[in-house]
Amino acid sequence: MVPPTKMLALSLIGLLLVGASVAHVQQVPANPLAGAEERIYAYRTGPATVIVVDSSGKPVPEATVRVEQQQHEFLFGCNIFGWGRQDTPELEQEYRRRFAELFNFATLPFYWWSYEPRQGQTRAPYVRRVAQWCREHGIVPKGHPLAWNFGEPAWLPEAPDEVFKCQVQRVERVVKEFSGLIEVWDVVNEATHFDRPECRRRAPRLTNAWLHIGQVPFVKACFDAARRANPKATLLINDYRVDPAYVRLLEQLRTENGFVFDVIGLQSHQHSGTWSADRVWEVCELFGRFGVPLHFTETTILSGEPRPYSPRTDRPWPSTPEGERRQADEVERFYTLLFSHPKVEAITWWDLSDRRAWRRAPAGLLRADMSPKPAYIRLRSLIKSKWWTRTSLTTDTSGKAVFRGFFGRYRIEVRKGERVAQKVLYLRRGEKPPTIAIEL
Repeated sequence: MVPPTKMLALSLIGLLLVGASVAHVQQVPANPLAGAEERIYAYRTGPATVIVVDSSGKPVPEATVRVEQQQHEFLFGCNIFGWGRQDTPELEQEYRRRFAELFNFATLPFYWWSYEPRQGQTRAPYVRRVAQWCREHGIVPKGHPLAWNFGEPAWLPEAPDEVFKCQVQRVERVVKEFSGLIEVWDVVNEATHFDRPECRRRAPRLTNAWLHIGQVPFVKACFDAARRANPKATLLINDYRVDPAYVRLLEQLRTENGFVFDVIGLQSHQHSGTWSADRVWEVCELFGRFGVPLHFTETTILSGEPRPYSPRTDRPWPSTPEGERRQADEVERFYTLLFSHPKVEAITWWDLSDRRAWRRAPAGLLRADMSPKPAYIRLRSLIKSKWWTRTSLTTDTSGKAVFRGFFGRYRIEVRKGERVAQKVLYLRRGEKPPTIAIEL
């Protein structure tokens, strides 16, 4: 989670620098938004068949079939760093309510310097409570990050080899400890420019260890440790660089069996101005060529005036009515574009509320008092209405009813007269369209 710096242009010259397997990028459509609705229909929905039968197995015609989506397969997320940290019980209750109402994916904090400020003394109990709350509310928890040198615990040794050993052990220990509860991890964060000046200054021992071991061997060792600890986990590499430099690093992380990572994480902090539709599409195409899912892991769009990144934010940075209207429009555009791209499987907002938001920016979907901004309402309308399937059908003479819905989990209720029955149906992208039989 490093603030956006000035990115290298995604130009033809830059693209020629990357490996052959991703050197060709599809031409950006003249207007990427123009075909978004058609792409969403093609990539995010699929058919399913319900067959209603009686106790003898005969079809039941003219039965009412009610289809109610319960959860998206696509991961709509947010960091959940404010959980348990609000100033009043009322604010805490509203924070949790608003979170669970909108999201099915949550990023939990594992920053080494705050997670383990004293060696062997961790914040695992708190994080475990948050993860369990997420599971109880149908929210997939993700740990972030396991290896990042933007800060370091004060107790680390001086010798680079010893620091490296501690880092690898931490990755393996944490993933193993949370196995079964947290199955998605940002394993390595911001490895492309790991040796930038602020990292050398803020985490000299970790940065020196990384330099000593080497950029790529260090990253690979962390992923190997995570894989040993939980072979079933989904492992991400994450970066604020969304340019050819990141592409080159990803190419170097290829092994005989594929890449060391399962998912490519892309940050999209937009504090100094929103991305154009062309840029959004170029980034998706550039990284989509690797053939693995893309997660937009950290997204911010402001409801106040844009500002270039500064390590200190002393001036007040208020949310404004005009900024909130603009934020809502930009959120709808950004999410629509990403939801319409076939390689994207998750979008994570960064800080639900303006209260204690990162860099104190007005980037929350809620105001500091937990009231929803227009962007929250707009996003909820997209996720839980426009991109949400709820319909009622009637079976034909063969007892069948067919619907097309957004990928996810469904409750199917069938009814005829006084007879009622229910079943759960999973509609998954990339799988054979499901057919379920319900006895009435």
